[in-house]
Amino acid sequence: MRRSVALADPSFDCRVRSLFGAISRGTERLVFEGRVPPEEFARMRAPLQEGDFPFPVKYGYSAVGTVESGPDALVGRTVFCLHPHQDRFAAPAAALRPVPAGVPPERAVLAPFMETALNIVWDAGIGPGDRVGVVGAGLIGSLVAYLAARVPGTEIALLDPNAARLRRLEGWGCELAPPDRAPSDLDMVVHASGHPEGLAVALACAGVEARVVEASWFGTRPVAVPLGGAFHSRRLSIVSSQVGRIPADRQARWTHARRLDAALRLLADPLLDRLFSGQSDFGDLARDYAAILSDPDTLCHRIRYAD
Repeated sequence: MRRSVALADPSFDCRVRSLFGAISRGTERLVFEGRVPPEEFARMRAPLQEGDFPFPVKYGYSAVGTVESGPDALVGRTVFCLHPHQDRFAAPAAALRPVPAGVPPERAVLAPFMETALNIVWDAGIGPGDRVGVVGAGLIGSLVAYLAARVPGTEIALLDPNAARLRRLEGWGCELAPPDRAPSDLDMVVHASGHPEGLAVALACAGVEARVVEASWFGTRPVAVPLGGAFHSRRLSIVSSQVGRIPADRQARWTHARRLDAALRLLADPLLDRLFSGQSDFGDLARDYAAILSDPDTLCHRIRYAD
């Protein structure tokens, strides 16, 4: 539902007029359907979220806008903020990250998803020359494959049963294939399909002592993990990846702000515009929201705010 609200905490020193936003279909669908486990309510809170789980709650974390008031260094700047869907909002200056000059605001809404993909690449430990599989050509899986394919000498296979989705990504810089053509003996595999069957594919194509990174989050849904067959004889490792924590080997140098700034810089490539599968005006979002979340062909759905 769409509501008019007073701007948040008056102590926040910036006022922002939104230009574009984006829907995180995987996470927002779980929130919308009430599938956030109660024990995860605190950890699942979005920055600047208003209200408490379960739904309805003001949720979302991708907003790009223009600073209308605040510190002189920010007024008039185009900024990114981890903020719910809202046409005007208040935020502390520290929560606003300037959008680089080479990144258009309509693409900058990919920042939190690129940040997640960057964290996954770190957790996977992908290095030059590695053979890597990514299972699931959704938004996050596609971004992981995009980053991994740009590590020198890597061989990347992005696997998805949706032929139309793979055609959209032609020229992505990696092999595009259905799961039944998955390569074998891979050094590491990232599972990002959001389906338990995808995890089975990831385990099947991992090589001896390979790392399988689970990047899907299933909320309250139980997931069967196929630990039979050659799982133990190949000494496979399954590790989780979650954007809320920076990997331990980088925490001494990397902050969340530095990581988000890096993600914004990585959005300069126009090729990334292929990840937008649709756009809605903010005024229509209350009507369209449920359909956007339920459409399996949604990659990144952009929100456009009125001028």
